[in-house]
Amino acid sequence: MALLLLGGRFRRSGLRGVVAATRSSCSSLTSGRQRVNGVDLYYERTGRGKHAVLLLPGALGSTKTDFGPQLKSLNKERFTVVGWDPRGYGQSRPPNRDFPPDFFERDAKDAVDLMKALGFGKFSLLGWSDGGITALVAAGRNPEQIHKLVVWGANAFVSPQDLKLYNAVRDVSSWSARMRQPMEEVYGAQVFAKTWEAWVDGIAQFAHRPGGNICMDLVPLISCPTLILHGEKDPMVPSVHPQYLLKHIKGSRLHLMPEGKHNIHLRYAEEFNKLVEDFLQE
Repeated sequence: MALLLLGGRFRRSGLRGVVAATRSSCSSLTSGRQRVNGVDLYYERTGRGKHAVLLLPGALGSTKTDFGPQLKSLNKERFTVVGWDPRGYGQSRPPNRDFPPDFFERDAKDAVDLMKALGFGKFSLLGWSDGGITALVAAGRNPEQIHKLVVWGANAFVSPQDLKLYNAVRDVSSWSARMRQPMEEVYGAQVFAKTWEAWVDGIAQFAHRPGGNICMDLVPLISCPTLILHGEKDPMVPSVHPQYLLKHIKGSRLHLMPEGKHNIHLRYAEEFNKLVEDFLQE
């Protein structure tokens, strides 16, 4: 779940299939919408490297709220970086977001099919929070297409402790104005509050499955090199989750950030980006 976010407003084209470009002296960014599985998915793309990387945002998150430092600063000579808004999030609306029992599977299929539609046969995944779960599912389901995997703030199951944490933040009116602002700018206050409550109900579904299973069966199927990052002061993802991933993803490695919370890629962007670049280039 993406609780600590960067603010940012969206630039809408209003036309299906339109690709817009913005350029500066040091970088270029293209944005557009691609029809995938019956939905127009919004994406942004930067860089010209041979190694394609997809950024997967957290709950209710989007390219502009969740990945500003990565789109700006990841090496554009070595990587082609794609950010996207999952269906029902950000600029990939309509449709309105819903949370059926297979919503992570649906997002994973959309993510992989988007990259295929954009012409990438093999690519790496960087997934935060819910986006990390989606990345785990995608890597487990599509081992031949995923080059490398980086996840942080992600979990393969929902424990009773996790459920208490989620329910504690169900009511967004209890959040500070600073916490609410980025999401309210994207969705409006009422839609944000309603969609967030729906997300809490959606993630709670998994607590009723044996072991709280989200994707425990898929994690051992991940065969690509995997880097797990974890902020040791993350208030929403206890350390049992990255330890579980480390144990069950063959050959994976875990990097701990002692002062990090849930949003290590934003709060410690320079350090985070260096760790990711080094891993992807190995």
